[in-house]
Amino acid sequence: MATTDTPHPPPPPPTTAHPGWSALGPDITELILSHLPLRSIVVASAVCKQWRSAVTHPSFSSLAVLSRPPKPWFFLYGLNNVFTKNNQAFAFDPDSSTWSRLPTSDDDVSGSAGFLFSADHSLRFSPLLLRRPLWRQTPPLRVSRSNPLIGVIGPPGRPSSFVVVGGVKYIGGLVDIEDGLAVEVYHVGSDSWDLCPPMPPEFRSHRLSSAVIGHRVYVCDIHTCHVSHFDVAMRRWSGVRALRPVGVQLSFLVACADRLLLAGLCGTARGPLFKLWSVCDDSGECVEIGAMPQEMLMGMFDSEGEEEFASLRCVGLEGMVYVFNEEQHRAYPACLCEVAVGGGCVWRKVPELPGPVNRFHRVVSFCSCVSLASVLG
Repeated sequence: MATTDTPHPPPPPPTTAHPGWSALGPDITELILSHLPLRSIVVASAVCKQWRSAVTHPSFSSLAVLSRPPKPWFFLYGLNNVFTKNNQAFAFDPDSSTWSRLPTSDDDVSGSAGFLFSADHSLRFSPLLLRRPLWRQTPPLRVSRSNPLIGVIGPPGRPSSFVVVGGVKYIGGLVDIEDGLAVEVYHVGSDSWDLCPPMPPEFRSHRLSSAVIGHRVYVCDIHTCHVSHFDVAMRRWSGVRALRPVGVQLSFLVACADRLLLAGLCGTARGPLFKLWSVCDDSGECVEIGAMPQEMLMGMFDSEGEEEFASLRCVGLEGMVYVFNEEQHRAYPACLCEVAVGGGCVWRKVPELPGPVNRFHRVVSFCSCVSLASVLG
């Protein structure tokens, strides 16, 4: 029997029903990408030239901040006094809940408002998270010092001045304890320094916590709970007062928008607790807003001994509060609290540092918002 072949139908004509991202205008592409978390924006910048152009456009950073306000990151620099090759640096992104390794530093560093700082005879500063810091150096400080508190005054990314508070002065290589209260203000526009009234003598211990709200730099002695603030506009210190709710053994200051938070370790009948309070600036009244689950706190230590908890430290900014153990135990464990605008807070554990983690003699930690431009290099 003869057979006949059935002809195949012709292929369909090309369709443009789904042209893809290339058909979107630059404004729409920029708007969509602005809603991504910071790490995803970095990944998107490597996808194609169109996306790279969108995220590096001068207007994109402002749009991204409006679409998705960034959460402050947690930075930890581990320093080895004997072998600097063992120094390590890490940054934690709360949006992705992941750590990144950073370039190490042989110097004492600190950070604030998107900048990395190093101080000795002068102040050096660079945007955070660059693969290789781009240091800018100021004229010499009036008082040489190491590891001071540094407050940044001005809008994000455009500081008007840096306030350098305390630190250690060196004379002939020796520490001059008597001059650890010095305060200087660096004016970014004029590249010049002003020597200001020193800190009150209650802050000689150098175990200090600080927070910046507007043009005020608040300082707290973490053991005595003494608090004062330096008004940059008026160039003067306020009176010293003790912010010590019942049972507080260690206390730390955190700036949260236009309000001041006090974080502290408390001894209670139920055992140690880590609590947060909102501080009324006029009266000094402390209103409790939450406490870390006790099992979470105990998970950072081996025992309930009082000496164990002396290594507890806290840094924070804009409603993000990081609590960690600065001694090497389970690779420097940490917890995070997000403080709601209307009150209340949510606690969670921070993932372990990416190993291997070296043993450090000193740990420098701080909390800071980061610049998209810095991350993109």
